[in-house]
Amino acid sequence: MSNGRREGRAFHILFVCTGNVCRSPFAEILTRHLLAERLGEGGAAEFTVRSAGTLAVIGAGIDDLTRAELAPWGLDGAAADGVVAHQLDARAARSADLILTAARRHRSLVVELAPTALPKTFCVREFARILGGADTGELPNDPIERAEAMVRLAGRTRGLLSYASEESDAVIDPIGGPPALHHRAAGQITDAVVDLIELLAPLDSKSTSPHSKITRSSD
Repeated sequence: MSNGRREGRAFHILFVCTGNVCRSPFAEILTRHLLAERLGEGGAAEFTVRSAGTLAVIGAGIDDLTRAELAPWGLDGAAADGVVAHQLDARAARSADLILTAARRHRSLVVELAPTALPKTFCVREFARILGGADTGELPNDPIERAEAMVRLAGRTRGLLSYASEESDAVIDPIGGPPALHHRAAGQITDAVVDLIELLAPLDSKSTSPHSKITRSSD
């Protein structure tokens, strides 16, 4: 097609953490839900959202305390039941269009597995931070084209911004921790995912959609 859109192929978002039982499945489930609310089921079907772990607890379901953090969206039932842990491999990294990791060590491991994935791999909070400081006014309107342009823009911009600490780009690891730690991790992910969705699928100023204001979990 003349506009550069890839006809017949979904845009694939891959979230990565360590065990694939807390942070990345939470991000996967929430992102899929918010895409459907913003774009409708038809528009969301053009996006594939998955998650994997660098040391996955293969076949395990989402951690119970992280599952509880999905309750405000009504996603702690069937939506959470349908997600089990998968091990990250090079094929998954190569096939994704955007890889969002919990921390820089996961980003490094992705690139070790698939060096060509470097331009499309970011920490999830890093991606939100970069695009929050970039000029996004010329992004295309079509969601798939917009997503592709966001990845290119973030790749061009990440070396131009002021230094950010490793901690500021990381989602805290809640595994084995108390409910408060899972709540904190969920809040960090929610803020980054909401920023992603609001940029990917901005609402018209006159919209009356109930999703016009996405709830953010408190940190």
